[in-house]
Amino acid sequence: MSWQNNGGGDRGPWGQGPKKGGGGQPPDIDELIRKGQDKFKSAFGGGGSGGSGGGGESLGGGKSLSMILLGIVAIWLYLCVYIVDTDEQAIVLRFGKWVETTDPGIHFLVAPFESKQLTKVTAINVIQIGFGNTVLAQKERQMLTGDENIVDAPFSIMWRINDPARYQFNVKDRAETIKSIAESAMREVVAKSEVENVMTNDKNGIELEVMQITQDILSRYEAGIEITQVKMEDVRPPAEISDAFNDVQKAEADRERTISLARLEQNKIVPQARGTAAKMIQDAEAYKSKVIAEAEGDASRFEAILTEYSKAKDVTRRRIYLDTMQQVLAGTNKIVIDSKGGGVVPYLPLNELNKKPPQQ
Repeated sequence: MSWQNNGGGDRGPWGQGPKKGGGGQPPDIDELIRKGQDKFKSAFGGGGSGGSGGGGESLGGGKSLSMILLGIVAIWLYLCVYIVDTDEQAIVLRFGKWVETTDPGIHFLVAPFESKQLTKVTAINVIQIGFGNTVLAQKERQMLTGDENIVDAPFSIMWRINDPARYQFNVKDRAETIKSIAESAMREVVAKSEVENVMTNDKNGIELEVMQITQDILSRYEAGIEITQVKMEDVRPPAEISDAFNDVQKAEADRERTISLARLEQNKIVPQARGTAAKMIQDAEAYKSKVIAEAEGDASRFEAILTEYSKAKDVTRRRIYLDTMQQVLAGTNKIVIDSKGGGVVPYLPLNELNKKPPQQ
């Protein structure tokens, strides 16, 4: 309907009368704003008042709606913004599927389509194997060594999370998995070692080898877990065989002590025997040199006599005969008397002649 036929004569389209002096009256801006607020409010279920006294009330209703909208936006932003601490990492899931892993700091996600899971990545977790007095703990710590002895070998394994996404999705029952792998690795290494090495000498080497084997298996599983340390506790024989084991250890100690004493005596006697043998060798060498020299001297003397014998055979033969007889009869008690000497002296002290001078 045109503004001329609005039932008000010369009233304008906004309900006011004609402006005096000619022309139409301009619209009331405040009234337009009020009507717009009423329509907006009615669209959300509220009712507006057409009187001038309801203008302030309608304006207050618009402010309340704005505050509600701002509150909704603030809550949405609060759900979307999250903070990751310095000892954490967060995995972001979109409709339950992993999207990314975030480092410490302030981050943003789109709620409600995305969610987050915070994980402590610097915390060290400890699993103890073989501790306690239960039947299960006794079975866990009893192991067979390479020399067929049984020992109680409880140990602890320390680990941390180094990949939260793999840790959350690739392995189920993480603690039980780590425990089973570590126990299997410990039994494998102990089965290759002697009981003395397991209890005293090579515990550090066993710990390192067990840690390496466990880490290799977890890496193949892509478990997102890092083994930081394996610590063997008090390794000892089982209580049921401790007395027999102590007797064996005592016998081993006695054997080692006896061997040590024998080696000490060996170290004492062997040098003396070697010295005596060296002296005997030196004496033999000297005797050899002496005999050879005497033989060479006798040979030279025989050659010299042979030369003289070829020049005067009778003289040389008689001289050899006399020298030989002198050597033969020098140590006898016989007295030789020349029968051609003109007879025997009436008194000859033969007994005195037979006496040998005393040896000095």
